[in-house]
Amino acid sequence: MPRKLELASSPAKPDLEPQAVVARNGEVELLRRIGERVREMRARRGMTQKALARDAGLSERYLGQLETGQGNVSILFLQRVAAALGMPLAELLRQEDERSVEEKLIRGFLERLPPKRLPDVIFRLMREFGTVESDRKKRIALIGLRGAGKSTLGQRLARELHVPFVELDREIEREAGTSLSEIFLLYGQAGYRRYEQRCLERVIQSYDRAVITGGGSIVSEPATYDLLLASCYTVWLRASPEDHMARVLAQGDLRPMEGSEEAMEDLRRILSGRALLYGKADLVVDTSGKPVDEAFQDLRKSLPAI
Repeated sequence: MPRKLELASSPAKPDLEPQAVVARNGEVELLRRIGERVREMRARRGMTQKALARDAGLSERYLGQLETGQGNVSILFLQRVAAALGMPLAELLRQEDERSVEEKLIRGFLERLPPKRLPDVIFRLMREFGTVESDRKKRIALIGLRGAGKSTLGQRLARELHVPFVELDREIEREAGTSLSEIFLLYGQAGYRRYEQRCLERVIQSYDRAVITGGGSIVSEPATYDLLLASCYTVWLRASPEDHMARVLAQGDLRPMEGSEEAMEDLRRILSGRALLYGKADLVVDTSGKPVDEAFQDLRKSLPAI
């Protein structure tokens, strides 16, 4: 005869106090620090022990033990206390005894930011306060659409500064052992992006001083572009869509002439769509309507001393 399942007549009441467990060496100090933080944060918010216990759904007795470092800390109960105090649980669990007012302000500011803003904040902090700002400026990265003058001006700048000239696209081809067109054919856009990031990381590790040129679409991959911005003094070589098109044709690439009106519209749309990303560069140099010598002089005099 099958056994009948016995169902509880009423749900069990939640425990408001965890079962006592004897703290081991080292844990006593952790309990003390957590208790001090709870007491400190409660005082800052002007809350009584009774009010905090009520908001956290805990007994006053347990909260009193917690604040004096005598409580058996359950992570779930501690989460309730943190929520009632309006602070992250991690703040109660942090190991440092003290933190400066400035550090607390910065941490609080970052925690209030929407997640989508954090990458932008990180690269700006790295740019301004990274390892050594002067080291970043020793690598100059030229970005912009094809036809902006990156290769022409980049090679000339590298010669004048007596530093290596590194074209990221050529590094990608060497790494993959084939041409860019074959990389896209074999591995697609995602494969190219992986090669691009890997090669940029290697170039940054290999060259303390260099002039580097990136592909026009490098700004479209956030992780790679953030690395470039944080590790190099970045210059956007800006030009009008008409100049971009004319220079590409002058290089012997007649593909844009196949439906030139549509190609020009595509170029305008791409340039407009990437303008904000290109605008994150340290410096913008307009090369439109300028001969090579004039564009180079504008670039050279605008660069910081390295």
